[in-house]
Amino acid sequence: MLIAAQDRATLLSIIDRFPRQRVIMWGDLVADEYVYGEIARVSREAPVLILKQREKQVTPGGGANAANNLVDLGARVTLVGVVGDDETGEALLGYFKQKGVSTRFVARLAGRPTPTKSRILGGLSHWQRQQIVRIDREPPQFLPKEVRRKLTRTVLSALPNVSALLVSDYGYGSTDAGEVDFLNRRKGSPSPPVAVDSRYDLAKYRNVTTATPNEPEVEAVFGQTIGQNLERLHALGRKLLRRQGLAALLITRGRDGMVLFEPRREPRHLPIFGSDQAVDVTGAGDTVIAAYTLALATGASFLHAAMLANCAGGLVVMKRGTASVTGSELAAAIRNA
Repeated sequence: MLIAAQDRATLLSIIDRFPRQRVIMWGDLVADEYVYGEIARVSREAPVLILKQREKQVTPGGGANAANNLVDLGARVTLVGVVGDDETGEALLGYFKQKGVSTRFVARLAGRPTPTKSRILGGLSHWQRQQIVRIDREPPQFLPKEVRRKLTRTVLSALPNVSALLVSDYGYGSTDAGEVDFLNRRKGSPSPPVAVDSRYDLAKYRNVTTATPNEPEVEAVFGQTIGQNLERLHALGRKLLRRQGLAALLITRGRDGMVLFEPRREPRHLPIFGSDQAVDVTGAGDTVIAAYTLALATGASFLHAAMLANCAGGLVVMKRGTASVTGSELAAAIRNA
């Protein structure tokens, strides 16, 4: 992606303002667990490999990954969500405490597991380790409404003191479209921009500032395949923008970049930043919405916010595992673009 000199100066000035922003990350806190092993031999019990476990690492996933990216980009983050009273929940809380992020608005529920995605990676000694299988551990029941409402009221009380709100809905119940609607009816005016990333319920979110679905999520809303049909992409993007009452819509398309939709403007296509040969796309959407939301928090235009999000996404997919992008990395990439 080429960046004009005037845009480059604007983007760098936006990044310079990142540390002055306070952002609420409200949503589903997920643990990404990586278990690394070395191939020892083939089992006698079944034709499977035996791995000797060498290392286990727990990193923030889902909304926690979005929060982690906000922190590494330079923002001051207020974290609102739920973890279980278990080992991975403790690891997530410890991770953010080490980064200086307050977890006082994170509820810890006994008997409820923290949503955890365990990736088992194996390889021979000194070889690159490859993912063999992923095991997901999820809460067996939806979060009680009274717990969700308490989280919503926490966000409502903190909203006047922040410059943006990021909502990360992975379907685990820390929030939903109904809670965001409850918030909208009670928040004051003016209010900070609200950006939504919803894995399964995008169509239910109305009258927020913006959303960042990927192309398959848009296809799921309308039951139509987009593929390389740009005319259909534009039609569905405009329809979603209008129907949900958004000020802007940013659709991510993997190696085909992103498309920004705004009312009364032609769609803006942003080609992929960097290489189209991604190393690992895990959590890239979290990085995108973190950079996009933080840019909007500074008062950036939707286009400049999308350009920064596009750059951040291009950087993070070149890293292995669930990763983040720092403000200095983003600034260096913009200078060299």
